[in-house]
Amino acid sequence: MRATSSVIVGRVAETCLLGNALDDASRRSGRAVFFVGDAGIGKSRLVGECAYRAYARDMPVLRGRATSTGLVVPFRPLIEALSSRFRAAGPPTDPELDPYRPALARLVPEWRQGSSPGYPETVVELAEALLRLLSVLGKEHGCVILLEDLHDSDTETIAVVEYVIDNVAELPVLLLGTLRPEPGAALDLVRSAEQRQVATVRELTPLGEAEVLEMTASCLETTPKEVPQATHERLAGRAGGNPYLVEVLLADLLDSGQLRRSGDRWQAYCSPDAAVPTGVVRSWARRLDRFDAPVREVLLCAATLGSQFSVTVLQAVTGLDDRTLFSHLRSAVEASIIAPDGADPDRYTFRHALTAEALVASLAPAERAAMARGAAHSLEAVAHELGDEQLQLMASLQMAGGDRHGAARQFAAVGRRMLAAGASGSAVILLDRARSLAHASDVRAVTEALAIAHAEAGELDTALALAAELPPVPARSQAAEQRGETHVRIAWAAVMAERTEEAAGQIRAARSLLGAAPPPEREAALDVVEGHLALLPGQSRPEQPRPGQTPPDQALPEQSQSGQESREKAAREGEAVRDAARRAAAVAEERNLPVVACQAWQLLALLSREHGFDEADSCLERMLSVAEQHALPVWRVEALVRLGANTFMRTGDPARLETARTAAESLGALVPTQTVDGLLAMNAVMRGEWDGAQEIIERSVAASARIRNLGAHRYLLLASATLAAHRGRRRDLDRALVRFRRAGGEESLLVPLQLGLCRAFAALLEEDRGQALADLDASLAWESAHPSFFYLSGRHGLRPLLRTIAGLDGRAELAAVLGSPGADLAWNQLFLRLADAVLWGREGDTERAARVVRSAVADATAFPLARHLGLRLAAGAALAEKWGEPVAWLRAAEEYFYAAGIQPVAAACRAGLRQAGVSVGQHRGGWDRIPARLRTSGVTPREYEVFVLLAERPGNQQIARRLSISPRTVEKHMASLLSKTGRSDRAALCEFSAECAAEHD
Repeated sequence: MRATSSVIVGRVAETCLLGNALDDASRRSGRAVFFVGDAGIGKSRLVGECAYRAYARDMPVLRGRATSTGLVVPFRPLIEALSSRFRAAGPPTDPELDPYRPALARLVPEWRQGSSPGYPETVVELAEALLRLLSVLGKEHGCVILLEDLHDSDTETIAVVEYVIDNVAELPVLLLGTLRPEPGAALDLVRSAEQRQVATVRELTPLGEAEVLEMTASCLETTPKEVPQATHERLAGRAGGNPYLVEVLLADLLDSGQLRRSGDRWQAYCSPDAAVPTGVVRSWARRLDRFDAPVREVLLCAATLGSQFSVTVLQAVTGLDDRTLFSHLRSAVEASIIAPDGADPDRYTFRHALTAEALVASLAPAERAAMARGAAHSLEAVAHELGDEQLQLMASLQMAGGDRHGAARQFAAVGRRMLAAGASGSAVILLDRARSLAHASDVRAVTEALAIAHAEAGELDTALALAAELPPVPARSQAAEQRGETHVRIAWAAVMAERTEEAAGQIRAARSLLGAAPPPEREAALDVVEGHLALLPGQSRPEQPRPGQTPPDQALPEQSQSGQESREKAAREGEAVRDAARRAAAVAEERNLPVVACQAWQLLALLSREHGFDEADSCLERMLSVAEQHALPVWRVEALVRLGANTFMRTGDPARLETARTAAESLGALVPTQTVDGLLAMNAVMRGEWDGAQEIIERSVAASARIRNLGAHRYLLLASATLAAHRGRRRDLDRALVRFRRAGGEESLLVPLQLGLCRAFAALLEEDRGQALADLDASLAWESAHPSFFYLSGRHGLRPLLRTIAGLDGRAELAAVLGSPGADLAWNQLFLRLADAVLWGREGDTERAARVVRSAVADATAFPLARHLGLRLAAGAALAEKWGEPVAWLRAAEEYFYAAGIQPVAAACRAGLRQAGVSVGQHRGGWDRIPARLRTSGVTPREYEVFVLLAERPGNQQIARRLSISPRTVEKHMASLLSKTGRSDRAALCEFSAECAAEHD
């Protein structure tokens, strides 16, 4: 009979914890729970109980397990978890998952659509995609993901688990993981999560004697009183409270006849000096002896392959036909030794990892090595048909069989392939393993690959240390070329990490090895890296965006703002870098090096921006062509994003940006997708499409924070603040700017935009022109003190207009601005042309002034707020200097700002109309904006305009200034409001206004 317990014994606290966690997940209060314990202590039994309870609640369950064979398979538990849920049902169809399908297809390749090359998702992007999938699955009842044996997991899986732990709190998801208390990344993660109070961790302790007795009774389907005392003492003394060992030792007693049922009672027939097993190894050896020889050989061979094994591989090793092999496997299944793996029809698993270990340990060392050698030779015969996982298995068998050098070659080959595929963390593990086994003649090449893997995994210091340890090679030799490539790739990683000194050192090392005349393809790669290095802060060239990254806080044009001498020096150095980049692009295209060609064209585009957009766009168009010709999806998206950003800045048209977003989304590329969303959100704000802007911000701002895409996150937060500023919502603006500051926005290159595109507009919409100019001056001062600036910061548009209206700037100052690339932006052109009109009117050419205003306004239909604000500003100058059509402009502006709910500007326009001697009718249709409880109290639209401003607790003078009415009128409205609302004093009325504003928000 089976010696297994049908109930869980001694885990009351743990099962209660699982019940509570499932309750929380169903209420959208996600949790991460981990059970830590030795092998056989009962972790898997609790996982099974959790799955059973989840199924009873109609909760989707995903279950995966890491391999205990020592094979490195990126995302193995996650792949198995998704397969367990979707292999039969097919991919989920929820539209919310559309942006994440390409990333999820890395875990379930069958989900990949089309034959286009895939995007190498970062681990964070993949983790976010998994989190979204779990959230969608749990919408109705909650969702459970079960990950077992995390101590055997690859580094990529651990990174995904960490991400899920940190972000699961407000989602309908329960993450349950198990692991042994073995030192490693998994245990470190769990302990850290416990300390940060983002995960619940329970140590599973051995069962007590009473619990062992209860478990034994359950296995024997009897009561504890009916268990023979001798049997209980034997199990309690030898199993150490380990449930698995209790079952194994009990099964041995049953199989050997030392425990038998006699009538309705169990009888023990063993004596103290009987030849009983002293441990699980001898127990399994005895159980094996009871099988037929062929079944025994299959089990031993399977155990040699690991606790989980492929039928295909087992058949290749044993040479058995399908019928014979499955007959033997069926016998083992019936004996509860192995079981089919539900997630993979080609795979079986031993009932417990200790089972396989015990079976192998039952062999003599020489026999064990011989079996491993035989299995390795069998796999070598079909090596061309094996995947990376099977090749690692072959390497492990070679190592067990004594062929260390052969194992090293296999581990190194698989590690290099993983490095090329972007799984740098797993590549590090395999290449490090290969290095420890390699023949002396192979150590150098393996170490070079390992150094690159560490660099691309973000472990730059380790990479640099390995590179420094490498033995010297003859200059200008083939070995020198290989070593030079190692230094170049480490240099690239150092540039991306802004480690300028280390990057420069690696470049020097590469040039020293390659000599004064390196091969053209190596020279091209070096020139590209050196060009990037020249653009980093602290280098000769000013800071600019770096290829391979498109954070929106660096996506707009930048140029040097130092003195004449610095500009001339920068121009000379820039031209030298441009020449090198041009040569690199030509060589790369000639030698069929498309990635280097894309890097070179992107570098040229960055360097060309300070000369205008046309030259930069031509470089990006060539980059796009190369990427499409050579099927490089990442570089194609990069080109589309940059081209879209340039078009958006010049024309305000988002069409090309939307094309770039579609391309990025189709690849599952979250970082560039969020980058484009930031630009699209700001574009929507500038175009007055406020609801659309809010929708874009909401879909990406939280996700960008989770995946630590700080550039996009800050830009989205700034777009949110700019949206509030352009809608005249001071409270929303202040809250948004707090979030922006907390995200490090005020230490980023976005400061000029914060001042010029956000704060200055907020001041203008509050009719505080002095504050607006102060913000614009602060933006200019910041740009003068830093190496870069933004063309949308007001310096090339709004500031010249305000200074021209104030009489502070004239023709010379305007001409200087018009000669800069920033004047090409459609947004800036509106303000610059209005400044031109003001000057023409001031100079007496009134017809030309009016014509310029009409033309500027007609061309700015894409920017309604800027268009009407420009009319309001120009009308003041036109009224004072008697030119143009200021009355018509003020009427148009007043209607727009009144409809938009921006009362200070609408009131200023009405005041201007009255100043012009035009009768101004009050808007009496604003009753619908007044909350019901105020409307029923008799509060009028004009009184409500005053009431809304009271939330900010301004004085009467400030209210009068913002609404363009007299302080005496404000006093009358205040008295009326106090009477109608029943508030005792001004402070209470202000508090009431703040409450109403919060309710409205």
